[in-house]
Amino acid sequence: MKILITGASGFIGRNLCANFSLRPGTELLTFDLDDPPETLETSAKACDFALHFAGVNRPESEREFQTVNSGLTQKLVKLLEGREKPAPLVLASSSQASLDNPYGRSKKAAEEAAFAYGERTGAKVYVYRFPNVFGKWCRPGYNSVVATFCHNAARARPLRIDAPEKELTLIYVDDLAADLGAAIEGRKRPEADGFCAVRPVYIVTLGALAEAVTGFAASRGSLTQGYDRADPFLRKLYSTFTSHLPEDGLAVAADMKHDARGYFAELIKSPHFGQISVSRTRPGVTRGNHWHNSKAEKFMVVEGRAVIRFRQYGGGRVIEYPVSGEKIEIIDIPAGYAHAIQNTGRTDVLTVFWAGEVFDPGDPDVFAQEV
Repeated sequence: MKILITGASGFIGRNLCANFSLRPGTELLTFDLDDPPETLETSAKACDFALHFAGVNRPESEREFQTVNSGLTQKLVKLLEGREKPAPLVLASSSQASLDNPYGRSKKAAEEAAFAYGERTGAKVYVYRFPNVFGKWCRPGYNSVVATFCHNAARARPLRIDAPEKELTLIYVDDLAADLGAAIEGRKRPEADGFCAVRPVYIVTLGALAEAVTGFAASRGSLTQGYDRADPFLRKLYSTFTSHLPEDGLAVAADMKHDARGYFAELIKSPHFGQISVSRTRPGVTRGNHWHNSKAEKFMVVEGRAVIRFRQYGGGRVIEYPVSGEKIEIIDIPAGYAHAIQNTGRTDVLTVFWAGEVFDPGDPDVFAQEV
């Protein structure tokens, strides 16, 4: 299938190109406002489906609203209509199309041109009035407060919040792409008002948005992610935040605890999933020899050879599990068992640890006992 995407180099267009390029049997035809007009003519005649996202919202003159937003739409539908079989059309409109301002009026005229095309030709037409869209590759300091907050927080810059209680209506760009995929496959139906909508929709206040984003930035140093990763909005927002990290600032030095045994370093921790750490242990060295009342753990040796030993509290039998990086196994460390890991090889042992709770110095739940 040949899919035409206008506005392909923009925030949404770029994400659509990335998503749809992965669809088997798909060929992308792209057009941007600075391309020669012949490019649109050739692509419109060849496409099997048209996604029209090219437009302007901050032009140098108000006249551009009509020449681009409505004028380009009218040109596109005329090209599609001139084919033997008119192609289905998706039009990216805006919630401002219901407002009486130059931008809103231009978007309303584009909608009317799209609907009229469908009525004249019988082609399927999907008109979306998008609210605020967020996700990777969105331009900060332009028309997305999410992108601006993420960009500034990732650089330790202050976030300007004039009205923290103001609510934003948001959709995620990959949810948008999935919804358009359903339209391409013929599985999408307009709502009762004739327009199409992307779900899920997230409503968040500016204050809550700023709090979440600044928390993401702080977590890079503390390693503690305080948000609930079961919340789909916060997962998508965190992904968006990471896309705004400066390319020369992706690395954060780990706090490596060195001693005669090797080293120990934490990777990430959260009250929702515990913490993940890593250690390097010298040959012949044993770590552990303690037990926990409630804390559950998992060990995974990824390099070297070792033996993990267990003895139930108050019991006498020692259980042994030989482990190595050549055949990786995940070993559960049950509560109530003294346990230790000993390097039995000639090279260092590298071990990944998961603990079901974040270490609390005030209540460590660690009690010394030889296995």
